[in-house]
Amino acid sequence: MSVLPSESSVSPQVAPVRRLGLFDTWWTVAAAALAACLGLSACAWISLHLRVDPALHTAALFVHLASLVLGFGAVLMADYYALLFLTGRCALRDALGSTAHLHVPIWTGLAGLVASGVMLQPDLDSPLTRVKLGLVLVLTLNGLQAGLLNRRMAQRNTAAVLAPRFLGWGAATALVSQVCWWGAVVIGFRNSQA
Repeated sequence: MSVLPSESSVSPQVAPVRRLGLFDTWWTVAAAALAACLGLSACAWISLHLRVDPALHTAALFVHLASLVLGFGAVLMADYYALLFLTGRCALRDALGSTAHLHVPIWTGLAGLVASGVMLQPDLDSPLTRVKLGLVLVLTLNGLQAGLLNRRMAQRNTAAVLAPRFLGWGAATALVSQVCWWGAVVIGFRNSQA
């Protein structure tokens, strides 16, 4: 004979607890920013102590260029979708969805640039190289807060008009991103000519 639980002993459905995500709060973004700063510092330290043979240097250069194409290309596409939204050629939901899908190639490209850059033996005594490393750090921090911006805008995408503070935040994010990417590219090209 089976015993069925009485109604009083059945517990109501408990909603599953959602884990805190990277772009949920400023605290999680700040923790990721601290980890990124430590990671970039470690990469700079490793580059000072790593000796790379010519074959590995050539392979690292290829990975560096491929990562640039991947990461910067995805950034340009994200900014293109933002321009489509601003000119009324696509809905905010479509622009945000497309941009959200580009986070993986952007971060993959940036990680590839940093990892391969370690093996390219950068001259950390050069002021231009230090500026480039600063641009990469600012770019990384900007990317982290851009994820939070994307999440906040997606939560409010039902509005017909986006609040001016989000438009300003988005414009500043895109401007910082473009300045950092182009600045790092120009410095990298100039350093390769030396």
